[in-house]
Amino acid sequence: MPDQPRIEHGTDAGDRTFRCESGMAASKKEIADWHFRAGALDRLLPPWQDVRVIEDSGPLRPGVETVLSVPIAPFVRKRWRARIEEAVPGERFIDVQVSGPFGAWHHRHEFFGTEGDASSGRLRDSIAYRMPMGPLGGLGAGLVRRDLAKMFRYRHYRTAADLRRHADAGDVAPQTVVITGGSGLIGTQLTAFLRTGGHTVRHLVRRVPDASAGEYHWDPASGEIDVSAFDGADAVVHLAGAGIADRRWTSDRMKVIKDSRIDGTRMLATALANMKHPPPVLVSASAVGYYGNRSERVDEKAKAGDGFLSEVSIAWEEAADAARKAGIRVVHPRIGVVITPKGGALAKMLTPFRLGAGGPLGSGRQGLSWIGMDDLLGVLHRLVVDDRYEGPVNATAPEPVDQRTFAKTLGRVLRRPAIAPMPAFAAKILFGRMAGPLLLEGVEATPAVLSGHGFRFETPDLESCLRLQLDGTPPTG
Repeated sequence: MPDQPRIEHGTDAGDRTFRCESGMAASKKEIADWHFRAGALDRLLPPWQDVRVIEDSGPLRPGVETVLSVPIAPFVRKRWRARIEEAVPGERFIDVQVSGPFGAWHHRHEFFGTEGDASSGRLRDSIAYRMPMGPLGGLGAGLVRRDLAKMFRYRHYRTAADLRRHADAGDVAPQTVVITGGSGLIGTQLTAFLRTGGHTVRHLVRRVPDASAGEYHWDPASGEIDVSAFDGADAVVHLAGAGIADRRWTSDRMKVIKDSRIDGTRMLATALANMKHPPPVLVSASAVGYYGNRSERVDEKAKAGDGFLSEVSIAWEEAADAARKAGIRVVHPRIGVVITPKGGALAKMLTPFRLGAGGPLGSGRQGLSWIGMDDLLGVLHRLVVDDRYEGPVNATAPEPVDQRTFAKTLGRVLRRPAIAPMPAFAAKILFGRMAGPLLLEGVEATPAVLSGHGFRFETPDLESCLRLQLDGTPPTG
């Protein structure tokens, strides 16, 4: 983790100034390389801010521009166009605002360290900025100072945490990883995490592929797949599948949910099995729904449960049998509720909780197996590079909770009451057939396999995870 960052505010020649500097247990080169690789922007954007990337400049080089859509007030957004003015690999880069929310913005990123010392790296961000609208803009200066400190404290933490995560995996050669579902909530961040760590990522996509972006075509519905995507690849991470909670569960939707997982997995596993030199590992996603609705805590040794989600998960994992029989190491991360305000369950809960209308669902006693987004990325990375893992692995935090505890903790982090329960009958009216399996039932699954191999969780408890994701407070320890 980084040292406690040193943050300074001031003025210089009429401009306001900001500086954030941190020491990290990494070399100058490692810190600089991380920033200069594709994916750094995705990893550095604060999860609690709804910042949208309109155009990404890609690899840093003078003259390229990035365009973001940023929130500047409730229901008000503004485009921010930034240009790279200077880029010296291993040393520094500078970006300036071309147009955007500030009167002016000049941001210098610098990297320091002692030659030959792998743990003496330092990162310094220095910004000279001017508030918009002249003297009137100064009314918001205090808020900007606070937000800059919060954002860059998080950015320095995120950089150090990702670097440590890669270091924890040991001396791993750069990998070439093929990902399905790469444009989804998890896939986007996994791609960025791997690329900033020095790995090469290819994507299987259903649309017309962009070869320059490392994309290859596949279409499980028609049985088409470009197997050249796997040439020389070290691993495949299979995340694709129709969203579980995107729409109400009609019979047709439930068939789509099941078929999109089983058909895609079976086709992928068969294609890999038929290769002369397939990638040595397939990480094929599954879910804690495998265990069904349980009152007791479970680990990977527990038998499958009952119900639709259990049936889907069982068939989903069995669909990879062709790869298993061909000698490919197959791992099934059984993923819990992923904690990120960028999407999924937490994103849907935030509005009612912020309005003080949040609370437990049903009895509140049903189990909720969760995992922070960044810990999930670490798990998927470890399953790729560490051949000790095979078969089912619970991708869940070591401290699962019940629904009542989750609601109470979220309310505390948001400083809102969490005493407005949703009765079971109301949930069934609002959400239909999905209410039972997704909201009113659950399981507390523990990551026995990960813990047995010494995996280190960034946020092992729910409150530290929510505070990191919702207000940028780094976990202690």
